[in-house]
Amino acid sequence: MRNFFANLLYYLFIGVCLAVFFGCNSTPIPKPRGYFRLEFPEKHYKSFDSIFPYKFYYPVYGKVAMDNQVGAEKYWINIDFPRYKARIHISYKSVNGNIDNLIEDVRTLAYKHTIKADAINEKIFSNPERKVYGILYDIKGNAASSYQFYVTDSVKHFLRGALYFNVHPNKDSLSPAIDFFGKDMTYLIESLEWK
Repeated sequence: MRNFFANLLYYLFIGVCLAVFFGCNSTPIPKPRGYFRLEFPEKHYKSFDSIFPYKFYYPVYGKVAMDNQVGAEKYWINIDFPRYKARIHISYKSVNGNIDNLIEDVRTLAYKHTIKADAINEKIFSNPERKVYGILYDIKGNAASSYQFYVTDSVKHFLRGALYFNVHPNKDSLSPAIDFFGKDMTYLIESLEWK
């Protein structure tokens, strides 16, 4: 009986040694890269209505500021979301027989992202009551801008917008934020009115 326990301990010791040797000798497998979980506020909107030739609703968690970049024009603004390093840039132009050029400029700017984009989807907006017509460009992939749009009444007003993040483009980590702010841009377009 004593011999049996000695053999059992011997084989158990050898088994543990082999398990440790082979278990610790394997190639380590790195964990996949994780991203921070983003917490988003509830969607509530307030009116942007001033002396500008347009008005719309924008998220309460955004801050409207005049665009003070070099080359900015009179009715250009930014809606900043500092917590998310996001910005919706809005520029306005008067239409003076140049509607085709203005639309082509926006289309060109949106399709410049083709190099990095996986796809570019277009959503058409048409509100005859408010005379608001336009296109929202949904740019998929690692592009610098994920959404761009223009709206116009085709006669007097032309408004362009673009969503930017002040971070290196990464569709995997930015996807929740892109979806979140994309809904805000859609609401902005749908609520837009000319003055």
